[in-house]
Amino acid sequence: MLVMNGLEMYRIADAENLLTPALLIYPQIVDANIEATLNMTGGNPDRWRPHIKTVKMTAVLQRFHAHGVRNFKCSTTLELITACAAKAADVLLAFPVMAANARAAREIAEQFPATRISILIESIEQAATWRGTDIGLFIDVNPGMNRTGMSEDSVEAIVKLARKVSDSFRGVHYYDGHMSGVAADERERRAHEGYDRLLRIVDALQKEGVTVGEVITSGTPASPYAMSYPGFRGREFAHRISPGTVVFNDMTSLEQLPGFGYQSAALVLSTVVSQPAAQSITCDAGHKSVSADAGVPTCSVIGHSDWVPAKPSEEHLPIGIPVETKIALGDKLYLLPRHVCPTVNNFDEALMVVDGKVQRIESVTARGHQSTATAAGFAIL
Repeated sequence: MLVMNGLEMYRIADAENLLTPALLIYPQIVDANIEATLNMTGGNPDRWRPHIKTVKMTAVLQRFHAHGVRNFKCSTTLELITACAAKAADVLLAFPVMAANARAAREIAEQFPATRISILIESIEQAATWRGTDIGLFIDVNPGMNRTGMSEDSVEAIVKLARKVSDSFRGVHYYDGHMSGVAADERERRAHEGYDRLLRIVDALQKEGVTVGEVITSGTPASPYAMSYPGFRGREFAHRISPGTVVFNDMTSLEQLPGFGYQSAALVLSTVVSQPAAQSITCDAGHKSVSADAGVPTCSVIGHSDWVPAKPSEEHLPIGIPVETKIALGDKLYLLPRHVCPTVNNFDEALMVVDGKVQRIESVTARGHQSTATAAGFAIL
């Protein structure tokens, strides 16, 4: 497995010729991170349904395919289009799309009949939207995150809904993303308790004659504990985990999953533009480049563990430095985001870096959302 540690392994030889801020992707590390996740699944690519909200790029979806990963999860219709166009075998749109968004999803399914597309539901009213289509239905179960889904205590209601949509019913979706807020030494126990409750739902469905084809669980923080959970082994259904962040990684995922061989494969290249004080510099990677949604510091500086990024503004990122630091205006910094998914979404393009050189530029294909004008049939003037 490729090991890259420290600034020298990430440094670009011709960085002074690049406009900044810039998104850097290291394909060799992407491959190593995919392999690390497959090691977690016991070498079985069918146990992984990665969420593509992190990578958002056709070029990276092709790397998944090269490793045998063909089933995906996404949140937007643009991500759905990107996955289908990249010849994904099976994609779950893991978001309760409604109204015009639902109509757009139906049109995408018609456009890409070779891809098996499924949707989340939590009510019979939502299920009615997909009547007369080949779109599969997963019931969204709320594991206590309280974002979407039916309560995990509403077993009878879940069974009733599944029976009403049995012709299109594929399984259950259980995203326990709130495990990121549980202390590491408690995370496995708490995750397993949730899976115990989930299996009570699955058992109730099967008892009523409802076929459960697939059970989807676990973003990044809970994934190892889904793989260690004995209740998912030897069952009639397929069980898949759905972490996406692990392909690129960020400060948070590397803290959550030490020891699995994960490395940072996505950085933001920035330029020092000011030194307003002896112990403070400013670079050009504000929150319009490195996402601030996960709090401050928004990133760390590769090779400088004692530098402290402060609260950013739109284009400026102040960084506290030791007083004896030698720095020059124009110097390049390599930033590891705290939250890589929305950071990737800030860029139209990614620079693919191999052996210290920019090998090619790839479009961040699924950045933002599907064009409202295109979906509604309007011309953009």
